[in-house]
Amino acid sequence: MRLLVVFCHPDPDSYGSALYRVACESLRAAGHELRCIDLYAERFDPVFTLEEKQSYLSDTARNIAGVASHVDALRWAEGWVAVYPSWFYGVPAMFKGWLERVWLPGVAFTVAKAKQQRIGGQLSNIRLFVGITTSGAPWWWLKLIGDPGRSLLMKGLRPLYAKGCRRHWLQLYNMNYVTEAERAAFIERVRKELSALA
Repeated sequence: MRLLVVFCHPDPDSYGSALYRVACESLRAAGHELRCIDLYAERFDPVFTLEEKQSYLSDTARNIAGVASHVDALRWAEGWVAVYPSWFYGVPAMFKGWLERVWLPGVAFTVAKAKQQRIGGQLSNIRLFVGITTSGAPWWWLKLIGDPGRSLLMKGLRPLYAKGCRRHWLQLYNMNYVTEAERAAFIERVRKELSALA
């Protein structure tokens, strides 16, 4: 399967970076073809500019051209994997900016045609999504507040994908207090689950 792996963390020596490396290694070993995007390493500009806003609907092709390599990778993929730390209950600002600037109308969705209607999906090529993240909060607290980060990636983006798109969620909670053994165990869980993806 052709998989796009998107990673977002500023520290190349972080635990998140270790998760990213393990994810890529495991997926390649399982025979998948990868395109990998490390947003911080490539210094992706997450700022959605005034000019982009002004041409968002009227000249979508202009905005697509500004992030053409990312759009191409998204359209190429049959599935995608997100690896990131949860900050303030969601994806880092860099990652959110990537979604705003790359998942454009004409790429990821069509704009609703009337009030009370939802957007239409344009990523029928995406048949698999995997989210891999860490969070300082415990699972019960995130559940209590609606788990906004997970909800965005697992529910909010779901209508954009192919029908029957498989989704997997891997999260290490209580990140500030987990032991080395717990970190190692989570890495092995990621390795095992990604190695088994067909």
